[in-house]
Amino acid sequence: MLILLAILIGIVAGLRAMTAPAAVAWGAYLGWFDISQSSLSFMGSIWAVVIFTILAVVELVTDQLPSTPSRKVPVQFGARIIMGALSGATIASAGGTLVVGLIAGIIGAVIGTFGGAAGRAYLAGRFGRDLPAALIEDVVAIALALVIVAAVS
Repeated sequence: MLILLAILIGIVAGLRAMTAPAAVAWGAYLGWFDISQSSLSFMGSIWAVVIFTILAVVELVTDQLPSTPSRKVPVQFGARIIMGALSGATIASAGGTLVVGLIAGIIGAVIGTFGGAAGRAYLAGRFGRDLPAALIEDVVAIALALVIVAAVS
């Protein structure tokens, strides 16, 4: 089950790179799952919560800007893979399978990046503009992240 959740949180990272680690940090900080004996225990610290929450909010705002580059350019894609790996590994470390979770998070991030781009492009075409599609993607990413983190325990 943790591997599936690691893949799913990777998908969230593919949609919104910083939403995934912010949600995972909050879940660990609130004690929804225990990573205290893991090498990723820092993800349950108040510092991780504050930093990733700020980055997630900034990302939600900047994603709406027309000058924001595609999620598929190397820097953006790389960030999504790294955040998917970190988030997946953190979730899986609750069950002692950190490396498998890291790989699952990467797989999910790739799926989320390309699937999210295709879904958003489709919705933007249907709406005739990008903003409603972007906002729907925001809601999906946040809701999915919350469901995943709540399911880890």
